[in-house]
Amino acid sequence: MKVGIIGASFARDAYLPALKHVPGAEVVAIASGRLESAQSAATAFGVPNAYADWRTMLDSHRFDLVLIATPTVTHAPMTLAALEQGAHVVCEKPTAMDAAEARAMLDKAEGLGRLHMLDHEMRFNPNRAKVAEMIAEGDLGEIRHVNIANIGASWANPASRPKGDWWSLAEQGGGRLGANGSHQVDMIRWWLGPVASVVGEALTVIPNRLDKVTNEPWTATADDVSYFTMAMNSGARVQVFMSGVAANNIGNLTQVFGSKGTILLDNGDEKLLYAKAGGSFVDITVDDPNARLPGVNKGIWNVSVVAALQEMSAAIAEGRSLRRGATFHDGLANQLVLDAVKQSTKSRAWVDLPAETGK
Repeated sequence: MKVGIIGASFARDAYLPALKHVPGAEVVAIASGRLESAQSAATAFGVPNAYADWRTMLDSHRFDLVLIATPTVTHAPMTLAALEQGAHVVCEKPTAMDAAEARAMLDKAEGLGRLHMLDHEMRFNPNRAKVAEMIAEGDLGEIRHVNIANIGASWANPASRPKGDWWSLAEQGGGRLGANGSHQVDMIRWWLGPVASVVGEALTVIPNRLDKVTNEPWTATADDVSYFTMAMNSGARVQVFMSGVAANNIGNLTQVFGSKGTILLDNGDEKLLYAKAGGSFVDITVDDPNARLPGVNKGIWNVSVVAALQEMSAAIAEGRSLRRGATFHDGLANQLVLDAVKQSTKSRAWVDLPAETGK
């Protein structure tokens, strides 16, 4: 399986180490906007070709699979080009700049008969898969509400980011809503099904920034605080609050409240706790054997990518559809929710979502 990668940073942390444990995967080339980044990753992992231009890379090789880990604004053009060149695609989240781009990506992949996956790698995390299983089997009863908080300090200091940092620019697709909110939306849809309506805000709390090296002033346009409530088709309510401007890192806490029991999951220690109604919490944490694979970096994001790429590789080799993971169908549904939060920020009102269709 000939693999090409666009984007060197996450590739070096996660994709390239994971691909060492994907049978038959051969990374042929890697491209990055900074040639030295592509060359450094290529040298470290024995990739024979490095490019500064992703289009040149796609034109120079025949790939079975292309992995895209670049700023959001580039996702749609890169995905469409890779699909046209004959490759199946794994694209990073958030899906795209808006639902129109996400729909174009889905339509192109389906029209050409290509496999497509969004790298919502948490679908391959054993603890979160355990929660999905317990909800589906009724262990928690009727899910009434879910609370998710993701609190960090990475944007708190006005001089913490470099000038032009794409994560801080709305025109590049940056911001907490896309970076973390997309994961939360996908996880909730996986667990609870379609979203009926959304209300919330995506805010830029600290727009006035200073370059972390030169102290030059610049303006951030992407959200550094976002929060929203989702009304699910099931009747459950889900509240998500995300901040990058807190004074301290608190991490990510997920609480699932059902009529028969409660789930607590903290990213800090990755302990999955469960209590039946009226009972005490017990530890039901599920081990991930991929965390012990040689060369795989620590952290649930890096570890979970291994199983995601193994599933995509197996589906390609066996000529079948994906059995696990988020597809571009999910990517479009997720994007509609993110777009609705932005719309709600302006209207200060609930936004109803269209009924989900497709796979």
